[in-house]
Amino acid sequence: MKRILLSLLLLTPAFAQRDFLTSDEADQIRDAQEPNARLTLYLHFARQRIDQVKSLIASNKPGRSALIHDLLEDYGNIIDAIDTVSDDALKHRKDISLGTKALSKTEPEMLKTLTDIQESAPKDLSRYDFQLKQAIGSTQDSMELAGGDLSKRTTEVAAKEEKEKKEIQSMTTKSDSDKADDKKYAAVLPAGSTTPDGRPARKPPTLLRPGEKIEQ
Repeated sequence: MKRILLSLLLLTPAFAQRDFLTSDEADQIRDAQEPNARLTLYLHFARQRIDQVKSLIASNKPGRSALIHDLLEDYGNIIDAIDTVSDDALKHRKDISLGTKALSKTEPEMLKTLTDIQESAPKDLSRYDFQLKQAIGSTQDSMELAGGDLSKRTTEVAAKEEKEKKEIQSMTTKSDSDKADDKKYAAVLPAGSTTPDGRPARKPPTLLRPGEKIEQ
């Protein structure tokens, strides 16, 4: 759901967000069509963000809190992208065992770095505490997915997709039904009344001009 909301926000200029990948990184991701290669790349970028955060924590560089904030935010988005790529590959029955193996090795290391930072309670922690907690939570969730049974996860992804399709189909069917009801009730109900389900009845179409009446 979080990934869906972020995608919707990016479609609206008023909520425009900065990219969590550099232009060069984005090009590399586009070139890596095979899911294991793409997962490995994302993991590499996540590792870089963690190393940068660790280096900033060890320094007293002025203004570091803003940099840490953005790096942690980018890291969380990269982890979300990893899970999205994994689910999409499984949905299309593609093997991601190599990428999952790399995740199972590296994500626990990154989680330890994040929890160590949290426990050390840096003096400027309040300025990026939320992003740090989000990063820890995202990593834990991703680790759980990577450590699970791929066959079971494939089944769960397929079931989720089927459920979403049915929900969309149900909404479309309901919308078509509402339109049919509007036409039906418009022919028999006077303007200003309501339909049996409580919706306002539509005014029947007419060729009369405003104020013009049919002479009896």
